[in-house]
Amino acid sequence: MHGRDALFPDFDQLTDAENALTERLSQARRNYASRNATSAELTPDWLEELQSKRFDQAEDLEPLMDWVIDALDTGSVQMTHPGYLGLFNPAPTFAAECADRIASAFNPQICVYSHAPAAVEIEQHVIKELGRRAGLPKGSGGHFTSGGAEANSTAVLCALQAKCPQYSDKGIYAFGGQPTIYVSKESHLAWLKMAHSAGIGRNAVRLIATNGQEQMDTRCLATAINEDLRSGCVPVLIVATAGTTNAGMIDPLKDCSALAQKHDMWFHVDAAWGGAMIASTAGRSVLNAIEQADSITIDAHKWFATTMGAGMFLTSRLDIPAQVFRISASYMPESEAAKDFYVNSNQWSRRFVGLRLFLALGAAGWGGYGDHVERSIHLTNRFTENLKKAGWTEANRSLMGVSCMVPPEGNDAVQRYVDAVHEDGRFWISKAVFEGEPVLRACVTNGRTDEATIDQLTAFLTTL
Repeated sequence: MHGRDALFPDFDQLTDAENALTERLSQARRNYASRNATSAELTPDWLEELQSKRFDQAEDLEPLMDWVIDALDTGSVQMTHPGYLGLFNPAPTFAAECADRIASAFNPQICVYSHAPAAVEIEQHVIKELGRRAGLPKGSGGHFTSGGAEANSTAVLCALQAKCPQYSDKGIYAFGGQPTIYVSKESHLAWLKMAHSAGIGRNAVRLIATNGQEQMDTRCLATAINEDLRSGCVPVLIVATAGTTNAGMIDPLKDCSALAQKHDMWFHVDAAWGGAMIASTAGRSVLNAIEQADSITIDAHKWFATTMGAGMFLTSRLDIPAQVFRISASYMPESEAAKDFYVNSNQWSRRFVGLRLFLALGAAGWGGYGDHVERSIHLTNRFTENLKKAGWTEANRSLMGVSCMVPPEGNDAVQRYVDAVHEDGRFWISKAVFEGEPVLRACVTNGRTDEATIDQLTAFLTTL
């Protein structure tokens, strides 16, 4: 097939190509554990071959797909490898992969309810069920986003709007002083970019000190707010992190909520990773007071293990995003803020990403996801205990399954261990910084990682 026929093959040809791709991907899955978890360097020959593809001549699709799969097989860190104990990008659930194929086949445009009512209803149902599980009041809602950054950015805009209704039209000039937002110094520092894009400037972000365990010190938070009030600033937003990237720590949610209520500020919980704890009956209590938040960020593509990227913005104050994102366009049908995503969220055209979590939740139920979360914590704790028996020191005390360890030689030796693991290739871990010191960081993100994998990694580390 070449030319236009390659873009729109007949259904027999399409089925043959799709079946060939399915078989090729199945082979790749079966080989997950046998390949290196680390990324190989791209060779000059491969780069030259890529540059030669100028698209002047058509190629057969099937060998082209094979070429891409072969490239990804070695030219990327393998997040789907059972030995990958790295960042929060997981091996996706099979249900989420199926959802992507279904969404691709129908390709609905879900920014407008009238164009894709079934898809919109499915996404809204998932969001409402997440809000219910998190303990948000009845009538809460929200929407899917491209990821946690967009969801958190939405929280910034909502906080500004809630504090000053004229902000949506007049911008920062509507405020009598500098709007300020408060986050832990160990939070995801994309907040600086968000303040920039919201027009309040990076200097609006107050990075609050932590308490020695990477949790925001609420005494320092209270002091910073009071100092800003005295200097004529306008505090608008407190962000509590529920699951820091470096160490899986949780800010004091109840105390942050109390301070937000005291000063009439928006309270947002960034639970992009840790939000999946709402699935765990045993672990849900670590998120107590999350239900007091005005808004919450949870990434389905992190601990909920969907494909990239599927963030979620949950809120108990649906009237505010409807004010922030309101728009009227002559080429769009008459809008309804409660149902039309283009008037209650930042994106316009976007993919039907919520189907990934709908199918996965439907297939596993909350109980299945609870087991998934608790198993991840169990395996990470096993990693910690194995190393402690060998003389390593645990730097953090995470309740969310992130292990930060220091070798017997001290913090300065961390990089040597990480380099050795990557050179070996069977596993992938990372170096992080915990309260200013290097640590070896590990986090189970793959549902196929088992105790044998953990024991093999710890045996390797303790024999270096």
